[in-house]
Amino acid sequence: MFDTMKFGKALSTLRKKADMTQNEVADRLNLSRQAISKYERGESFPDISVLVLIADLFQVTLDQLIDYGEPTHGESLILENVARGNADIVAENIADVVNLAPLLKPSVLTKLSQQFEKKGIDISNVVVLAEYLNDESVIKLIENVTFDEISDEILAKFVPILSFESKEVIFQKILDGEMDWHFIKVLLPYAGYITTQIEAAVMEGVLPWEVLDVLRNYYWDRNRYRSK
Repeated sequence: MFDTMKFGKALSTLRKKADMTQNEVADRLNLSRQAISKYERGESFPDISVLVLIADLFQVTLDQLIDYGEPTHGESLILENVARGNADIVAENIADVVNLAPLLKPSVLTKLSQQFEKKGIDISNVVVLAEYLNDESVIKLIENVTFDEISDEILAKFVPILSFESKEVIFQKILDGEMDWHFIKVLLPYAGYITTQIEAAVMEGVLPWEVLDVLRNYYWDRNRYRSK
């Protein structure tokens, strides 16, 4: 897994070997000294497009520079292609995309995630990607996601950052039986507008009568909290 701390340590070593100050490196890369300092401490990572300039500055190959972060083979391919501006970026597996998500621009991440839309990926991976993808991309992933590892805890982390449309997709999956109806309890605090739809679904026999107990308990707890 790519490690920004290890990359930063190597960057510091390369700078010192070249007998350059952080200010000099910053000037050559058109960046601030503070930015270089953060890179070396592993607190942040340079825009991937800058990696080519860093490699040229310290006279190492791009492959060598990326390898300092000890990436997987798949991560290395992604980083190298993005750094070189290659349009055709292929991800070997979703784990590499998830691990690099904080370092990739939304446009690049969208292109990579699209490769897994039709394959179906686990909800736990979508939870991570949702923070970095645009709403449209998240919706497409949710539509094809597998819920084998879903839990109240995972869904509770996921729902607050979802758009209205994404929550609608989640609710529809509950109605279609792809997700257990008990997850309505997690969804309600962030999608109270589905109350009428829930009641209608119960009347039509799509959802069990027990769901009404979930509704009553939710509104009871909310009203009691407001009265305090």
